[in-house]
Amino acid sequence: MNATIPDITAERADNEETLAVQSTEKSHKLLLWLGLVSIAMMFAGLTSGYLVRRETGSWVHFEMPVQFWFSTAVMLISSIAMNMATAFAKRGNFAILPKAILVTFVLGTVFIICQFMGWQALVKANIYVMGSASSASGSYLYIISGLHLAHLLGGLIALLVVYFRAVRRQYTAGNYSGLKICAIYWHFLDGLWLYLFLFMLLAR
Repeated sequence: MNATIPDITAERADNEETLAVQSTEKSHKLLLWLGLVSIAMMFAGLTSGYLVRRETGSWVHFEMPVQFWFSTAVMLISSIAMNMATAFAKRGNFAILPKAILVTFVLGTVFIICQFMGWQALVKANIYVMGSASSASGSYLYIISGLHLAHLLGGLIALLVVYFRAVRRQYTAGNYSGLKICAIYWHFLDGLWLYLFLFMLLAR
């Protein structure tokens, strides 16, 4: 009987640690979802304002920059890479995990570059965000895509944090909640941009 006491104590400690990790993860996910709902409501308001403003007339129609098509494809691929990262963590494959996170980060950076190139293409087409030569349609496009990019910058910072934690082997197959939170946010940004891109493409 006495020989089993240390084992029972260790098992109880492991259970308590698991419960603590699960509780913390639930709290962080709740806060994240509250934040995501707020972001979604903000963009819902912007797209609603877009539609209302379009119906008032004097609306300038223009072609969507081809760079935005590329950035959309890049964002979708980055979401696949992020999904692979969480799968590697779940399987305990921590040797390749940092590489998957790094691929996601690089693709996110490429997305930003494509967005800036798209804005440059708009300027060359005489579509400006402000000034006497600007239009409401162009301004909405800049503002909507710019706000999304600002939130994506936050995602890139989060990716760097989880990358360095993965490099230092701070995650385990039973505890990688930070990576999960980051993945949820990244997938949200992916879905949000897909919605915004299709909206601006079809509602022009």
